[in-house]
Amino acid sequence: MSRPHSEPPVSHLVTQRVKFLRKGRPFSIRCLAGLGSSSAISKAVAQLVRRGELERVYRGIYMRPKYSQYTGRVHRPGPWDLVNLIARQNRWKLQIHGADAVRRFGLSTQMPVIPIYYTSGSSRSLFVGKAEIRLVHAAPMVMQCAGTKVGMTISALFYLGKGGTTPECVAVIKKALSPEDLSKIVACRMPKWMRAALETT
Repeated sequence: MSRPHSEPPVSHLVTQRVKFLRKGRPFSIRCLAGLGSSSAISKAVAQLVRRGELERVYRGIYMRPKYSQYTGRVHRPGPWDLVNLIARQNRWKLQIHGADAVRRFGLSTQMPVIPIYYTSGSSRSLFVGKAEIRLVHAAPMVMQCAGTKVGMTISALFYLGKGGTTPECVAVIKKALSPEDLSKIVACRMPKWMRAALETT
């Protein structure tokens, strides 16, 4: 009588799953949830970190190391990739910060020293190694159409404010939008001054 096949250990399942993950791209430990108990998965991941097959990027977030062929150093994920993953994990919305939105529309050349994003969650600073990423809580109006060109427009106008939203600035922003984007932004909730600025240019 043949013995039934035993299930492979969780450590083996985790190792096999990790092998298919893209190097240099952060992932949440939650994506391994179906492979076993949380404690068994945590132990398996910790073992992979000790072996150098995984690197801990942030609490609950790891990546397969990707080394530069020129410097030999590990490629770090960009702040947006990382903070976007953390936000999804915590069910926050993320919106490009107004200062960055204004720069992307070509209305400023200033680069923020610390990456900053608007969020539907609470304001906080995240530290990845020694690098800081700031999340600033913003009102639902600012968080509309997050991650789209329309959302970037709202963020830029909000940042410029009533006094800084000149006809010249609005003309530059509107020129970068498609007719579909313009239709969407008209349907968004916004203060009277912002709507007036969009309609008078």
